[in-house]
Amino acid sequence: MNIIVQKFGGTSLATSENQMDAINKIVSAAKNGYMPVVVVSAMGRNGSPYATDTLKSLLSIDGTMPDSRHMDLLLSCGEVISAVILSDKLKKAGYESEALTGWQAGIVTNDHFGCAEILSIEKEVLKSYLEKDIIPVVSGFQGITMDREITTLGRGGSDTTAAALGAALNADCVEIYTDVDGIMTADPRVVDDACILEEMHYDEVFQMADQGAKVIHPRAVEIARQNNLSVRIKNTRSDHPGTLICSQRQHFDLRYSSHGPEHLLTAVTQKNDIAQVIISRMETGLQEESRLFEDMANCGISIDMINFSPERKIFTIEEGKTIELKNLLENYPVQFNVTPQLSKVTVIGNRMTGIPGVMATVFSALAEEGIRILQSSDSHATISCLVRQNEAPRAVQSLHRFFKLHRRK
Repeated sequence: MNIIVQKFGGTSLATSENQMDAINKIVSAAKNGYMPVVVVSAMGRNGSPYATDTLKSLLSIDGTMPDSRHMDLLLSCGEVISAVILSDKLKKAGYESEALTGWQAGIVTNDHFGCAEILSIEKEVLKSYLEKDIIPVVSGFQGITMDREITTLGRGGSDTTAAALGAALNADCVEIYTDVDGIMTADPRVVDDACILEEMHYDEVFQMADQGAKVIHPRAVEIARQNNLSVRIKNTRSDHPGTLICSQRQHFDLRYSSHGPEHLLTAVTQKNDIAQVIISRMETGLQEESRLFEDMANCGISIDMINFSPERKIFTIEEGKTIELKNLLENYPVQFNVTPQLSKVTVIGNRMTGIPGVMATVFSALAEEGIRILQSSDSHATISCLVRQNEAPRAVQSLHRFFKLHRRK
């Protein structure tokens, strides 16, 4: 049984014309010998009648939010509407199809409403449809607890649904359909000569998604990596082959040969609305320092680009959390400074750890543009620099040029 999971995002379903493009992709897969399992998001984006953010606004008109259980019950409706509409159009195209909610598809989650995790998938449910040549159209972004409560999976939940179903069904591939031709070396709105990447390693895509690229959710990439599941990012309205995400790339050896640091990188990203926090003169003991960071976590303040020393603590937060953080720090005997309107610019490339010259090239590229690096951090696949937000586009453009990313494919 050659199974393919095809996920269609909100923009791929926004209009009747878009929906027919999606139908054509499903029909094409079926004609090529695959048994499609379709996953759908809510139609459109914020402002569209059934988009997730629009549904959320129905219960927050007075500024208050309902309990999380009721919110999940409401938000799950958007994907169900999409599933019914697409399934109906498949039937009209001459294919047997059934629309399914997450729980009807056998997706079991924990009870963390709003950000539930998938615990198991009763794969025989979907297989029973496939054995009858029925195309299941599954409502993404949702599941059900052991106590039969409907849950949602949080942002990017439909990507997560598609990857989890692909892993459970041992699918040949998961196709994520969106409104772009694939993953690009940089945001084309910032870099004119950004190009589509033919292949990427799981680690690279995870880092890109984690650093703000919105083509696929990091959780979906991690599920695919754990199960060695191939994922392809494609455009609903194009026949472009898109970007293949896998564990090995065709040009793997060439990319990591000794041709200099410019051959090591794959992409550059920009994440805006960041604030840098510097805490100094902490007249506290270790236990009180620990309590401070526990309080931050309890307030939902996530920290990044961490640089701790006995004298001071430097890290970044989302700019929207600065008021909460300042109010919290006022309760501690510390001196602190918060710098807003910053961006995190990140170069990404698998296996660049230990390769000399990469960091030097990053610094040279930014120095040539007169861009000051306020802070930096690195991992096995990334180097990130904190810069002023109004300088971030020039930083991205310079790095893209220095590392010759316009030649990547």
